[in-house]
Amino acid sequence: MTSLKSKLKEDLTASIRARDELRSATLRLTLTAITKEEVSGTTARELSDDEVQKVIAREAKKRREAAEAFTQGGRTEQAEREKAEGVLLDAYLPKQLSDDELGEIVAQAVGEARAAGAEGPRAMGSVMKIVNPKVAGRAEGGRVAALVKQHLAAG
Repeated sequence: MTSLKSKLKEDLTASIRARDELRSATLRLTLTAITKEEVSGTTARELSDDEVQKVIAREAKKRREAAEAFTQGGRTEQAEREKAEGVLLDAYLPKQLSDDELGEIVAQAVGEARAAGAEGPRAMGSVMKIVNPKVAGRAEGGRVAALVKQHLAAG
């Protein structure tokens, strides 16, 4: 078992003992998503820490999107719970890049792409190929794409 998955299980056990309903429910759902991912496909396999991290990131993103939908629907109580679950899951993910750090990486990648001959909006793909490995797991894709578009439009 990977160290991240075993940490999740240990934290689940501790939260059940502490009768922390929010934490235990969130961790249960996340561990179920991880197990589902492990058994999907033709053969069952154990996920690496990186793959477990991707599942956690996906679950956290779902919570943020659900919170937004609940807020728009006027259901603030459910929105607050979804936000709390998202924050709880974020604790298991690497620290997110600040806007300044991300902007620096994107600006550098845009420069590299332009040096390779990529210009205008069509350079989006080549810039994303440079940026994605550098920010993997530390910045959400939509946030990165928006910043890349902004830099390409400005320059």
